[in-house]
Amino acid sequence: MRVVALFSGGKDSTFALHWALTVGMDVVSLITFKVSSSDSLLFHIPCIDLAPLQAKAIGIPITYVPNVPQGEEAKYMKKYLRYFKEKMNIDGVVLGVLLSDYQRLLVNEICDELGLKVFSPLWRKAQDEYLLELIDLGFKFIITSISVMGLSPKFIGRVLSREDVLRILELAKKYGFNPAFEGGEAETLVIDTPFFKYAIDILDFEIVRRGLYSWDMIIKKVKLRKK
Repeated sequence: MRVVALFSGGKDSTFALHWALTVGMDVVSLITFKVSSSDSLLFHIPCIDLAPLQAKAIGIPITYVPNVPQGEEAKYMKKYLRYFKEKMNIDGVVLGVLLSDYQRLLVNEICDELGLKVFSPLWRKAQDEYLLELIDLGFKFIITSISVMGLSPKFIGRVLSREDVLRILELAKKYGFNPAFEGGEAETLVIDTPFFKYAIDILDFEIVRRGLYSWDMIIKKVKLRKK
């Protein structure tokens, strides 16, 4: 099975990639779309510029598409998936969607039209179990932005431990936000997993406040480290 993986560099798309590799799929490329605005219903925004570095750390080619106009995300996705279908003879697309019907249905609609299969290994997965599974699998990931009441900016920029995840699950119950951040409550960046050939070291960053309960991590300097 030859596939491409929609890749943002966050925990969900990276887990979906992990799943595809584990079941023996031939991942011919990652695809990353950078929207030319600060908001998108379909694509990940924070730290998306680091996706090519993550691809190098993983050892899989990446098609990085910059300057995607807001509102034209589906058009661009269809264009590039058609290219991979016609030129690279792919069979399907791997998607890291957890709960978003909008994302899942849109990708499925595009892929149905192109004759591609869609693989969504995380769909409707129990989110508390999933976060702990990431830790158990050896995923090292950080929070890069927060947009919800109840989640402290102290979580930003540090590799989340099992204790951190348990605390986030407690806070999610207390404040009513999605514990896996599927509603945009926070965004993540994966800096290492057992299938990465290199780890990503973040050498310099700052945290910028955007609003009452909103913060962003601005990454200034990173490097790859051979494991």
